[in-house]
Amino acid sequence: MDQPAKKFISGKLIKRYKRFFADVQLDNNKEIVTAHCPNTGSMLGLLGEGNAVKLSEANKKDRKLKFTLEIIKSNGASVGVNTHRANRIVEAALLSNKIKNIKKIIHIKREVRYGENSRIDFLVNNKDEEIYIEVKNVTLSLKKGIAEFPDAITERGSKHLKELSKIKDRKTRAIMLYLIQRDDCKYFQIAKEIDEKYNSNLKKAIESGVEVLCYNCKFKNNKIELDKKIKFLGNE
Repeated sequence: MDQPAKKFISGKLIKRYKRFFADVQLDNNKEIVTAHCPNTGSMLGLLGEGNAVKLSEANKKDRKLKFTLEIIKSNGASVGVNTHRANRIVEAALLSNKIKNIKKIIHIKREVRYGENSRIDFLVNNKDEEIYIEVKNVTLSLKKGIAEFPDAITERGSKHLKELSKIKDRKTRAIMLYLIQRDDCKYFQIAKEIDEKYNSNLKKAIESGVEVLCYNCKFKNNKIELDKKIKFLGNE
């Protein structure tokens, strides 16, 4: 759902700068364009000059930047770097019952206010319970076959964990879903060497009853889709 109607456009990464800009040389005509980079993280391990990339083209003619950076090829892996796409991928999976831990969905709400000035990505209802789902997009993998989060210190991420911990009760489930937008990882772990505070807060959240789900993605026919559940290695 909500995937680009046009094919992704191929190119080579020149550089990413000022967080939201990426210069790319297009493969078809060698033109150098500036694309919007919809990822505020460090994108550690992905920004090698010359890496193959995929861009989507904006439908709005009046948009300042015509292209959006979608996928980077790094060490043979496809990596989805558009964080705005993560919730769309998860929503499509929820609606098609691909997430087996969540069954008999009656209704889904997006961006619902909860806690202290927070919004949950998805509030899912079935006949027995409410399920709060927070989604984190994962692109980091510095160890072969292992995805990691976060790729930079994230105070916002820690805040979300604390909020999820407070809402868990007998008729409410709280889920932290890590969407690994990569096709080369079989395991997931917390990058505690990058953000030990986040690691500690996740441990506390799990102890309070917050569930952790981890799924990787597949890349096919200009679409990025949720693929398989992968193992969480824990955060001791």
